[in-house]
Parts: sequence; C-alpha cells; structure tokens
Amino acid sequence: MKALIVLLGLFYSVVGFAGPVNINTADAKTLASELDGVGPVTAERIVAYREEHGVFKSAEELKAVRGVGDKTYAKNAENILLK
Repeated sequence: MKALIVLLGLFYSVVGFAGPVNINTADAKTLASELDGVGPVTAERIVAYREEHGVFKSAEELKAVRGVGDKTYAKNAENILLK
C-alpha cells in the first residue's frame, strides 16, 4: 500500500509540472516537457512550423502541425499561450 501511495504521488507530481507555455517563443525541449502528449519529434515540428509560417496567431492553429490533433490540443488548450 505504501508503494502505491508513493507511485501515485510521483505520477501526480510529474503531471503537475506541466504548465503554461508560449508556443511562439518556446524551444522544442520546453514544448515537449510542458505540453501533454507532445514528444520531441512533434515539438520539433511545432518549431519548424513556426519558423516556416511565422508566429501562431491562434492556439487552434497548433492543430495544423502534424502530430497535434484535436485530442492533444484539447489536453493542452488551457496551457497554450501566444504572448
């Protein structure tokens, strides 16, 4: 039982670290660590998209990046900043 409590505590502490991230200025490492369901490859795609198309004008524009769909966007919508 004690091990279960420790594991749950670790899980919730990791989840709790995800926070607001500016998708127009964050590097790939930050995007991967702060956005739920976004790994290093997708984070690199976000940065590449931003470099090719300019800054994101809306948070929903993030869904135009390959690897970011409706579900990933929905999980992160509250933590996506533009400025």
